[in-house]
Amino acid sequence: MGVFTYETEFTSVIPPPRLFKAFVLDADNLIPKIASQAIKSSEIVQGDGGVGTIKKITLGEGSQYSYVKHQIDSIDKENFVYSYSLIEGDAISETIEKVCYEIKLVASADGGSIIKNTSNYHTKGDVEIKEEQVKAGKERASGLFKLIENHLVANPDAYN
Repeated sequence: MGVFTYETEFTSVIPPPRLFKAFVLDADNLIPKIASQAIKSSEIVQGDGGVGTIKKITLGEGSQYSYVKHQIDSIDKENFVYSYSLIEGDAISETIEKVCYEIKLVASADGGSIIKNTSNYHTKGDVEIKEEQVKAGKERASGLFKLIENHLVANPDAYN
């Protein structure tokens, strides 16, 4: 088994506390409302919403996949860090065991956020993951961040 790590950064005009509330703490409600083409629904299949919880996310018609299951690994509300693992679904191929993500929101000098995302791809055997293979996922994540940011800019009283 190999582990391949990729890091990305996005910026947002939204401060970390507000962005964390929307993107992490209320994502199961917010994202299907504002991005139904990407995510149709999210439901807890095991757990209480905290660490160890497993969620089934049904992807929208705009996705090449039908569903994924995420397991929450950690939630640090004070430092705006969220970790989860993609453990099941048709997005996981026969060469990938799981993908672990860590999202960290850091305050930027202009009052917004820097979103730091680390992805660890755990592969089966000696398979190597190439940058091109994760590019589409990075683009979807960036698009989702922008949808949430646009929603928060348009709704300044939401998630304060």
